[in-house]
Amino acid sequence: MGLSASTTPTPAPYDRRLVAWLSVGQLITWGSVFYTFALLMEPVERELGLDRAQSSLAFSLALLAEGAMAWTVGRWIDRGHERAVMAGGSLVIAAGLLLHSFVHGAAGFYAVWLLLGAGLSATLYSPAFSIVTRRFPSDFRRAIITLTFLGGLASTVFIPLDAWLIAKLGWRHALWVLAGIHLCVCVPLHFCILRNAPGRRAEPPAGARPTDRPSVAHHLRSAPFLLIGVFTVLLMAVTAALPPHMVSLLRGAGLPEAWAIAVPASIGIVQVFGRALLYFFEHHFDLHLANRLIPCLIPLGLCMLLAGAGHPVAALCFVLFYGMGNGMLTIVKGTAIAQYVDREHVATLNGALGLPSAIARAVAPLLLGLLWTPAGGYTAGLWILLAASVVAVLALLAAQRRN
Repeated sequence: MGLSASTTPTPAPYDRRLVAWLSVGQLITWGSVFYTFALLMEPVERELGLDRAQSSLAFSLALLAEGAMAWTVGRWIDRGHERAVMAGGSLVIAAGLLLHSFVHGAAGFYAVWLLLGAGLSATLYSPAFSIVTRRFPSDFRRAIITLTFLGGLASTVFIPLDAWLIAKLGWRHALWVLAGIHLCVCVPLHFCILRNAPGRRAEPPAGARPTDRPSVAHHLRSAPFLLIGVFTVLLMAVTAALPPHMVSLLRGAGLPEAWAIAVPASIGIVQVFGRALLYFFEHHFDLHLANRLIPCLIPLGLCMLLAGAGHPVAALCFVLFYGMGNGMLTIVKGTAIAQYVDREHVATLNGALGLPSAIARAVAPLLLGLLWTPAGGYTAGLWILLAASVVAVLALLAAQRRN
């Protein structure tokens, strides 16, 4: 027999307060860990005697740790342990930042960034997206847009704050302050707001047996999931490859020095602007059409960069297309599994993509650097990135058609 109306769980109403507080946690975590690394590199290198390649390895290790933990974190969230995941992840980050202040060698430096990567796997966008998707199945897209809007301001808030703390206190004592923020703000915030988490949804649809519900293993082998995986991993690689090379790339394209600095600096603002447009106008157009069009902005931006031959107008077009596309792409990637594969196991399925995405993010900048030549600059690498982004867009279109 099917479940009666009285026993069928009713989704919780959209909670703006919960989403707003989760957004605060995103701003703090992105700002105090992810964006802080760039400010720590030079003082840490000087004090520990590391070169740039050795210090950069720590961040790659953090990304790999984050990806390796994503599957486990997703399983815990799908089992209803979201409160323990995010509060525990914030506690791990607080411990990692505090331990970071006591490192005196490369081994300790790498160890704390592995620990911080594990903490990030439980506190950044992926777990937060999964939590709001499970709690608000009718409004999860709006919640995700809200999370990314405030998270997108993390660099604006924390890079100046981190720089000021390091200048005033030194990098070791600055890390004490950041650890204290996580301990006093993020840990209690996640512990208090994530009460009454929805547990594993075991109820079958009317007239069906529990065994009729597709399992996680079934979804992992399904064409829509595999296509979304291709889409996600390829675009993660493309969008991770460009930032570290952006200034050199634009200089090599013939742009004046002022433009080479201003263009990458303005991309973050354009990203937030794109998310704001999506927030205010998402109810006025078909979301599936939006999901098809938004990823197309990435290859369009790359086309402008390749065709512009260093012209400032082409650079502005690149900023517009790539910046808006990259900003809104976070929402598309964050909702694709729920919209085109399955909502019940969304955290686990997103977690399954964590390690491949982390490897792509870690390897892509290196590969783009290896493809650089004195004669051709980044041209060959840009063509490969363009091809990868086109394949990614086609994979998303195929997943939509199979849904």
